[in-house]
Amino acid sequence: MTSQLVRAQTFQQLHAADGAFVIPNPWDAGSAKILASLGYQALATTSAGLAFSLGRPDAEGALSLEDNLLNAQAIVAATELPVAGDLENGFADDPEGCAATILKAAAVGLVGGSIEDASGRAEAPIYDFQLAVERVQAAVAVARSLPFPFTLTARAENLLNGRHDLADTIRRLQAFAEAGADVLFAPGLRSVEEIEAVVRAVAPKPVNVLMGLSGVSLTFAQLQDLGVKRISVGSALARAAYGEFFRAAQSIQHSGSFAFAEQALPFQQLNDLFKG
Repeated sequence: MTSQLVRAQTFQQLHAADGAFVIPNPWDAGSAKILASLGYQALATTSAGLAFSLGRPDAEGALSLEDNLLNAQAIVAATELPVAGDLENGFADDPEGCAATILKAAAVGLVGGSIEDASGRAEAPIYDFQLAVERVQAAVAVARSLPFPFTLTARAENLLNGRHDLADTIRRLQAFAEAGADVLFAPGLRSVEEIEAVVRAVAPKPVNVLMGLSGVSLTFAQLQDLGVKRISVGSALARAAYGEFFRAAQSIQHSGSFAFAEQALPFQQLNDLFKG
């Protein structure tokens, strides 16, 4: 297996190279192997995809840190690619807890991970500014102590939590950049203008943008032209897979049709892929 150091260096180089790259989000080892077979250069886990695969809701505390890391470890073992973890809010409110989560993430083979400023509490969904910055600072300090370059992403979650305040989102991202985060991420950006504003505000730090959102039709080429470095899709691939599954099962139940199988991947193709 490729060493963690080599994977980490490869991941770091992807962020330093010219142009953008897509970092798709497998939800298990099988989906990771499929993505690797298609030529993607790095992968990132998805908390929502994992939650759905376990029959649980996302973002409601239904996943434990152990659930998250066991899934990440399986994805790391499935391919030779660098893998970054969706570490949610670090599974802790305090900076020390975030730091401990980074250490545990590194221990299962991850070479990057994200810490978000969403608390998971409906009554106060976003951490206060100062605490949010301190959490990133603590995560950065531990990441820098590791024997390989752990790529830390800091996420500002306003837009996914009903706070449509781009100015505050940018303020947070700039503070996270100053705290040492390697990549900045504000999931929920939907327009060219919003993306341009974020890229400009944190330059030269790389920006991750989430695609796969309903009603957003920007292409890879457009995002690259806007200066975006990294493009992820969150739960979109998992939802696409579940969507096909749902429609196939529905067609059997409602019309007695099994025609969906004509569009399914052949058994032998999948079986051969998973032999590797």
